[in-house]
Amino acid sequence: MRAFHYSWWSFFIAFFIWFSIAPLLPEVRITLDLTKQEVWLSNIIAVSGDIVMRFVFGSLTDQWGARVLMGGVLMAASIPTACTGLVNSLTGLCFLRLFIGCAGSTFVMCQCWSTRMFTKEIVGTANALVGGWGNVGGGVTQIVMGTALFPLFRDVVYGDDPETAAEKAWRTVCIVPAVVAFATGVIVILTSEDCPEGNYKQLIKEGKMTPVSASASLRQGAININTWLLYIQYGCCFGVELTMNNAAASYFVDKFDLPIATASAIASIFGFMNIFARGLGGFTSDKMNDKMGMKGRIWTQMILLLLEGICIIIFALMDSLWAAILLLTIFSIFVQGAEGSTYGIVPYVNPAAPGAVSGIVGAGGPSGAVAFGMGFLFLSKTTHAYFLMGGLVIVSSFSCLLINIKGHGGILLKSNDALPMTTLIVPVADEEDAKKLDKDDDDAEPTELKL
Repeated sequence: MRAFHYSWWSFFIAFFIWFSIAPLLPEVRITLDLTKQEVWLSNIIAVSGDIVMRFVFGSLTDQWGARVLMGGVLMAASIPTACTGLVNSLTGLCFLRLFIGCAGSTFVMCQCWSTRMFTKEIVGTANALVGGWGNVGGGVTQIVMGTALFPLFRDVVYGDDPETAAEKAWRTVCIVPAVVAFATGVIVILTSEDCPEGNYKQLIKEGKMTPVSASASLRQGAININTWLLYIQYGCCFGVELTMNNAAASYFVDKFDLPIATASAIASIFGFMNIFARGLGGFTSDKMNDKMGMKGRIWTQMILLLLEGICIIIFALMDSLWAAILLLTIFSIFVQGAEGSTYGIVPYVNPAAPGAVSGIVGAGGPSGAVAFGMGFLFLSKTTHAYFLMGGLVIVSSFSCLLINIKGHGGILLKSNDALPMTTLIVPVADEEDAKKLDKDDDDAEPTELKL
């Protein structure tokens, strides 16, 4: 399906430009004479703008569809990406990363697009695959920018001037992903559709679709307590991934004294697990839903978050390089599995406003990254920041006990007064008519028609 592939590829490119500078930060730090705390300040700002934009684009997607917004954001974010080489101060770096960070909001369009294209029985797998393959951009950018393009520009393009080669390389290399992002945005707008029936604008014009108010959509999503529980939980999985995308390369450079190319290659492992891990989380959520209903989806979410938090703490205790790599791999699988299981639940929260719910929950990711980034910024030891992050993830796993989806229930709470989605109440003339309707379904109530 073309929309499926456009969804993950667009988000992949957005993720790539969002973190294209991350593996280059050790060199940027030297050129601009920045401290570790100042670099972490830029990391926090890089995800801060994305929080607001996910709230905004969630409801706008319900109104306008995902296609135009996806392409427009990619083209807009490619401009500051191409201007990376103009940075000369901490202030400039922070503003640049703030504007590039808006690319992360394409996640909302990515998830809404796939939600519109697939039924709820397999939406967990579909959402997890497009989100996961898009997140692979976080791993690819580490290895492409840090291990391939940066050394190429430094040693080949600017190799005749060794003293300034490294600085010239990081100042020009980001033009490559910027060009790819702009071209992708144009192609998406011109050659894709918003939903199986076509584009929203045409469907509304033909009277086949009722216009949706963005503000009303946002209000419907925001008044549901489950939206905010998932917001917190998504902050404790995708927020961890964003933090690791910013921190992993520098962590291996500082702790194990590795060169940038090697550290970037190791850091890329975290993002590459998205090839299967997030999809596996969504697939598991779908299968548990077949066996246990919504309770199965929530149990999957809770277990993955709990294991994720435990592994983060163990990772921080590793003094051996190979042990650290192994734990990085394991805990990244749980991180991304939890992301997939989260969006196995999201489509059920409020079917009338899927974009708004996706946007609010998605905003939890960068919100979590900001919170965890504060730990790295203010705590003197990096190990303590990892302990804080792992502890908060463990606590968040128990919030799954409070989820209660209307019509489906939760782990501790039974299904509330909503009707099952497969039941339609129909008027009947008398008891004889009701018996005729129910003759093939002895378990049905006299006033229910099973579809």
